[in-house]
Amino acid sequence: MSSTENKRKELEHILTGGNFVKITGAIKAMREEPPFSGAINLLISFYNDTDNDSIKRLIRDFMNDLRDQASCTEVVEELRKDLKAETMRMAISSCWQSGLDYSDFSEVFAELFLSSDYMTAIECFTVIESNADRLERSKKDELIRIINEGISTGTGDKRSLALELISVLE
Repeated sequence: MSSTENKRKELEHILTGGNFVKITGAIKAMREEPPFSGAINLLISFYNDTDNDSIKRLIRDFMNDLRDQASCTEVVEELRKDLKAETMRMAISSCWQSGLDYSDFSEVFAELFLSSDYMTAIECFTVIESNADRLERSKKDELIRIINEGISTGTGDKRSLALELISVLE
């Protein structure tokens, strides 16, 4: 078994064990090095399933402080899953709060913007806006097209938010 597999199994064992002290210790220890493959999956799944606000705060802080560009792919993979709205907002929020470059995934955020509730759409807006300077004109035009098509029948606050996002991209 590889070192990454061992770390993943160990973290999974700690999370499923339910010992608050061990869980918090493991999450805090992970902040000292780039996350191993599968760590983000385990943490977001645990966040989605737990009611413990202290552990949620630790996971949220861990996600917000990610500094390893390679972790972006794993975060976006999690966004494609069926998560509770609170978990989805936390994960999307971490994308802009971390300061990492999510420009390669801008279409994912545009689609989530259109398919999610207003509060989650605001988080998607912020991710796209914070990465807009990294996007080529052709990519911006594609995002504008996606948003225009998706919001064409919309009304109210989300439509206004979509129009504001389009103006950011223009």
